Amino acid sequence: MARKKPIVSNKSATKQERKPEEKRASNAERSAYFARREAAKVLRSALQGDARRRAVGTIKSLVYSPSVRNKKATFALVCQTLKHLSVIKDVLEESNVLTAKWKKQNELMYIIIYDIFFGQEASLTGDAEKYLTLKKDALQLAMSRILKRKGVKTVKDLVALDKSDLQKPRYVRVNTLKIDTELAIEELRKQYTVQKDDMVPNLLILPPGADLHNHPLVINRSVFLQGKASSMAAVALGPKPGWEVIDACSAPGNKTLHLAALLNGKGKIIACELNKERFMRLKDNVKLAGATNVKAVHGDFLNLDPNDPSNSKVRAILLDPSCSGSGTAFDRLDHLLPSHSADYKDHVDIKRLRNLAGFQKKVLEHAFSFPAVERIVYSTCSIHQIENEDVVQSVLHLASSHGFHLETSFPQWPRRGLPTFDGSQHLLRTDVVEDKEGFFIALFARKGVHQPGDYAREAVSNHVCRKHEIRKPLNVFVAKMLKVWMLPQHAHRRKRKIYSM
Repeated sequence: MARKKPIVSNKSATKQERKPEEKRASNAERSAYFARREAAKVLRSALQGDARRRAVGTIKSLVYSPSVRNKKATFALVCQTLKHLSVIKDVLEESNVLTAKWKKQNELMYIIIYDIFFGQEASLTGDAEKYLTLKKDALQLAMSRILKRKGVKTVKDLVALDKSDLQKPRYVRVNTLKIDTELAIEELRKQYTVQKDDMVPNLLILPPGADLHNHPLVINRSVFLQGKASSMAAVALGPKPGWEVIDACSAPGNKTLHLAALLNGKGKIIACELNKERFMRLKDNVKLAGATNVKAVHGDFLNLDPNDPSNSKVRAILLDPSCSGSGTAFDRLDHLLPSHSADYKDHVDIKRLRNLAGFQKKVLEHAFSFPAVERIVYSTCSIHQIENEDVVQSVLHLASSHGFHLETSFPQWPRRGLPTFDGSQHLLRTDVVEDKEGFFIALFARKGVHQPGDYAREAVSNHVCRKHEIRKPLNVFVAKMLKVWMLPQHAHRRKRKIYSM
């Protein structure tokens, strides 16, 4: 007996027929979907920090944190949305399309509206995207009213392109502890044109926009993405191989590792960092960079005792303390944030600057108290006089009492300190417009400082070479005793001969 074929209902058939027709998101659409969510999180952190004037991190540091997977797409979305943010906000306010539910996700709405008007509208998948796509007519109508009201014809006329369009070269500092400069140039030239900087050794210049964040040489710390002005600080300090040096405020460690390279891996660098998270990042960078002469210290520089024997041989100190960061706004993309817009460009938080200056003065005064220090560099990435010339001027009397004077660093550099006091011509400034970075360097130096043991070695040397020309601070008997102490063990047989001299 033949089996009857199963009866398929019209309902089931319809369901089966529709299933293959359902559109599945492509890889590009899924990638764009997740990039928008990641960008929204970064944008929220940046805008909240900007509103409180207490940023949790720069836009770049937020994007390049380990939690962000699609860094390139996320970075582009955040930057472009911020550039168009004033227009986007005007459209949302004019159209009034957001319900209470979607207003809680403002940052995601900003990102999606950017894509609707300026970006990848074709890849708009997701509930939030579908909601705004349905409201597209209302958004377009709102945009038309705004254009008419402001007397312009296109959206481009609404977008003010300011410093974000300035082209800044990409500077790369070669870590000579790991790689030869010529070899680094050879590797980088496979992708970019490369030039050597004419002022800072081992600093290379690449074209603007060169994206090296994922380059193998950057990942393994063979090269560092470090601006020219920032690289000038360690060179200005000028430590000699074998010296002991303190980097007082060191994380993430770019200047620390520059000092390590200048010392040729010799001597010792004490790198202080108080913040635990930044300290861990410092330790990782030191390890990857191969800087075996760096001792990372999780602690406050102000707690280092200048009279402790372990600090008695420190010859140089680099001070790059917390500052307003106003000189690196371009690098940090701060100019894209609302507080840096035209309406707020003259806003300066004087109270914050004074607090910063108070701390900066305190660490500089502490540096003067180390007995064997010969050179101190005080640097900031600030454009404000209150953090720069005013801090230096306030400590000049104390510096002089310890034997320090201002010395000119990079004499060939054209831009010097503001003429607020006699001696400001020794200070160095870089300009935000001319140099694409605002930076400040003050170099304090003193001569005639001797390390423990120096007098002993000099006395012995003088006694051996010129028996009757012992330095005045030491009498002849003490000089002879020091000679015995400094001689190797096998020379003890000659003690009697030495005493009879």
